[in-house]
Amino acid sequence: MLYRILKILVGIGIRFYYKEVKIKNKKLLESDGPRIILANHPNTLMDAWMIGFASKKPIYFMAKATLFNSPLKLRVLRSLNMIPINRKGEGKMNGVSNANSFEACYEILEQGKTVVIFPEGTSYQERHLRELKTGAARIALEAEKRNNGKLQLKIIPIGLNYLQANRFRSDVLMHVGNPIEVLPYLPDYQINSGQVAKRMTEQIRIRMEQILVNSDEKEDEKLVDDLYAILRSKYIKSEEKGVEGKWQELKTIRDAVSEIKVIAPWKIKEINQILDQLKWQTSKFEIRADFLDRRFRSRMFLRQLVVSFIAIVIGLPAFLIGFFHNIMQYKFTDFIVPKLTKDVEYYAPLAVLVGLITYPVVYFGFMFLGKSIFDLNFWQQFFYFWSMPITGFFAYSFYNYLNHISFKWKYVFFAINNKETIVELKTKKEQLKQLLFE
Repeated sequence: MLYRILKILVGIGIRFYYKEVKIKNKKLLESDGPRIILANHPNTLMDAWMIGFASKKPIYFMAKATLFNSPLKLRVLRSLNMIPINRKGEGKMNGVSNANSFEACYEILEQGKTVVIFPEGTSYQERHLRELKTGAARIALEAEKRNNGKLQLKIIPIGLNYLQANRFRSDVLMHVGNPIEVLPYLPDYQINSGQVAKRMTEQIRIRMEQILVNSDEKEDEKLVDDLYAILRSKYIKSEEKGVEGKWQELKTIRDAVSEIKVIAPWKIKEINQILDQLKWQTSKFEIRADFLDRRFRSRMFLRQLVVSFIAIVIGLPAFLIGFFHNIMQYKFTDFIVPKLTKDVEYYAPLAVLVGLITYPVVYFGFMFLGKSIFDLNFWQQFFYFWSMPITGFFAYSFYNYLNHISFKWKYVFFAINNKETIVELKTKKEQLKQLLFE
């Protein structure tokens, strides 16, 4: 019961916090039979919530035993389908036995249910798949072994791709990979369990890397992000739409960087030099790099100016209403989350939890004031209540639109008065493209 209630609340929180949540190959999660879901772990609790959000069936999670550090927590977390496991280097928790936890996993799988494991163990907000522990492979192989190969267990890899994990209204792509059959590994496992577990873990790694934008090093991740910000508008346009298109564009740049590091590593230094110059100049002149690909047409920009002015005049009242009813909760969340934790990996889940409390409380407060002051009837209260989140989303989008218009007109006036600098910036951008893709 508690699991179902939390799933509904978390689902609402996820939909509010992230702008687009795309689940690629979702049908692979809906197959019958026992499954072990393996996913990367960049965003702490949010990763588990995402998988629970995507799965229609109840699922069970293996979690570090240090979360279960009191009898009350142990009882509550187990009611949320969480299975504690003692990890090396973190000490053992009283009341938690790994043998009992493994036995619980086997029983869950034998009932045809699903267990979620994060084989990296720890959570760090980065696009780098860390070393995978062999525990997940061992659980899968042991479960199949004790059922004489009749379980038909499958391992399903999932790539959790957060474009900006802790940013409000950013995008998420959950990429479900093709299942890995456990049964073919079983004969060799009965002869040499350790070697086969390592071999299966390596196969899992290969599958997971295919569904992630996986950078080899932290420096590569930053380089890919910076190149994407500069080049995305013209040179790497994906045929896919939305977050899947952005993921594909990031992957295209990542692949190009990885190839250059192997066949022409000296290019990396030149790419970084040009990139640093572009970043410094665009920041200094307060212009966006994607505008450099647009040709200046006086009539077109005049028309856009008129349209922008009309849109601002029409949208301003709704913006002010949304701003008034939502700014307090929004700012409070921004203030309190860093106070609650110093780990950036916890920002998004904490923001969702804080928002699930503060936004309804403030909305009901405004509704109560509205009823007291204006004597609103039931339907007026109903529409007033729902107008607050709707205009809140509009206010956020409208604010971003104003920023976009501001950058656009700064660029127009800069381009009119600094034609030579614009040509220089465009040339540097073209040099980046040639170094990366030619």
